[in-house]
Amino acid sequence: MSGLPSVRSWLADAAQRIDAALGPARVKRVVLPPLADRPGKEGEFCAVQLDDGSVGLAFTLLDGTLAALHARGSDAGCAALELVRGYTVGDGAARALGLAAINALARCLYDRAGFIVDDSTDSFGSLALMPGDRLGMVGHFTPLIEQARALGIPVTVLELKAELVREEPGLVVTLDANRLAGCNKIVSTSTLLLNDTFETVAGYWRSADAVAVVGPSAGCPPDPLFAAGVTSVGTAWVVDAEGFLARCAAGEKWSGTSRKVTLTPQCYPGLDALLAKVT
Repeated sequence: MSGLPSVRSWLADAAQRIDAALGPARVKRVVLPPLADRPGKEGEFCAVQLDDGSVGLAFTLLDGTLAALHARGSDAGCAALELVRGYTVGDGAARALGLAAINALARCLYDRAGFIVDDSTDSFGSLALMPGDRLGMVGHFTPLIEQARALGIPVTVLELKAELVREEPGLVVTLDANRLAGCNKIVSTSTLLLNDTFETVAGYWRSADAVAVVGPSAGCPPDPLFAAGVTSVGTAWVVDAEGFLARCAAGEKWSGTSRKVTLTPQCYPGLDALLAKVT
């Protein structure tokens, strides 16, 4: 994204444009998963619900973020843009709430503009793995590792934890992002949107045939991700807000209250086109 605004800056600006187009949104409530030593996947995300009912999510397990969120006072009733500002200038807790607010504003825009995405039964399906591929991962996706190795596809996993580094036939777990450059298909966690690594890592997938960014944190307008070479974004859309938020607060599975969707440059009209439909 050389010469373009950072992803965080772009998304914050997009949220302001959405808020201006739809009318100022306020935060109805913030829902946090319980503190737990070993949370399940569903216990890793916070939720921000806006006054129109829209819900956005963000990952909370970076550097004590969840504990900081639990210690934070209530944000209910504040302007959504107050949380959005924390995404660009705040600490880990403020960033998580800011991204969740951006994702909620994006969902509000999608609904108001009549933008609907088909269900995705497989967040990794857009990678279309085939023998001869070389798969790179930013984050550890165990089911996909098993799928790739069954096809004889070598896997390179970029990790942040030195104790997980290892090499074995068909699998490399490394701290060296340069090793992603040899991969023609890459899947990445959406945590890149929170930890200031998106632009750096994106530089290593420029020559890849397919790049998927997946995770509930990726509910934002995907324009800057597509501009950086991402070919699909897999995320979660809440379909039963009350049921979902109750399960989120309990750290329970979301089944039946959300659906997986995949956005691609081919199906996504772009932020400008969506805003034009509501103004």
